[in-house]
Amino acid sequence: MKSSERKKDLRAKPPADLQKELMELLSAQFKLRMQKATQQLTNTSQIRRTRRDIARVRTMLAQADAKSANTGAKA
Repeated sequence: MKSSERKKDLRAKPPADLQKELMELLSAQFKLRMQKATQQLTNTSQIRRTRRDIARVRTMLAQADAKSANTGAKA
């Protein structure tokens, strides 16, 4: 999946789903780090991809928080 498609998918999700996705990605990142440490990881690019997905989800969560804070302040 391309990153632009991934961004569109993330924008469509509510914040609760983004939090769940973030927890899953953090767990996956931990597992990948453990595999790397024990020399079991064959595709090291998965670490980079997972790290960037985590950053995307955190960015979407921050944007959603900022958006809700701005609408709450104006109301």
